[in-house]
Amino acid sequence: MTTSTSTSLAISPRKLRSDLYSYAYGQEDSNTPLVVNVLASLIERSMARNQRIAKNCSSLYLSRDLRTRIFDCHETPDMTIQSYLERIFRYTKAGPSVYVVAYVYIDRFCQTNPAFRINIRNVHRLLITTIMVASKYVEDMNYRNSYFARVGGLTTDDLNNLELEFLFLMGFKLHVNVSVFESYCCHLEREVSIGGGYHIERTLRCAEEIKSKRNEERRYNMQIARVML
Repeated sequence: MTTSTSTSLAISPRKLRSDLYSYAYGQEDSNTPLVVNVLASLIERSMARNQRIAKNCSSLYLSRDLRTRIFDCHETPDMTIQSYLERIFRYTKAGPSVYVVAYVYIDRFCQTNPAFRINIRNVHRLLITTIMVASKYVEDMNYRNSYFARVGGLTTDDLNNLELEFLFLMGFKLHVNVSVFESYCCHLEREVSIGGGYHIERTLRCAEEIKSKRNEERRYNMQIARVML
């Protein structure tokens, strides 16, 4: 797996705040949030670490747990993590908080299933599944599974099965509160700054807070519209 060159760039905390607080939902020309680069870097480093642990033993690329082998691809996808995440954002416009929550889910999944290791064979399926589930948790409106499947390069049946198995393997523990969200932001800051040169302030807000703010803005706009009529 080729590591993205973006990992050598320093993220401006001011720019990151702008992405998180001023992200414009629905705009076709929205730039890729910087948290996408952060997640790509962290996942790539995790894969490299797991590859070293495997010690070139190809059998360890497959999960020892039969239930999690559903995430294994028969053929290795020819797309870097950075490119794959950028593709998902480009076609779904999932907000920055979705990727933080997706990372929470990935970590919970790995903790709940200790025999599972993120590698080149399962990472793409895991990412599209967790991002889709996180989008359903965070966003007010979502695309259908069939659309996410096309974006991720899967069939609808495959993604439906991945989502179902993921939920059961997670024990349906999808709630992410403020303290958990902030703790993972700190973890992203600490881990990625070590290997990627990133400097991330704790400005990523809880998905629930972002969702609440959008609802308040919509109610306010509706009130203004009624006044102007």
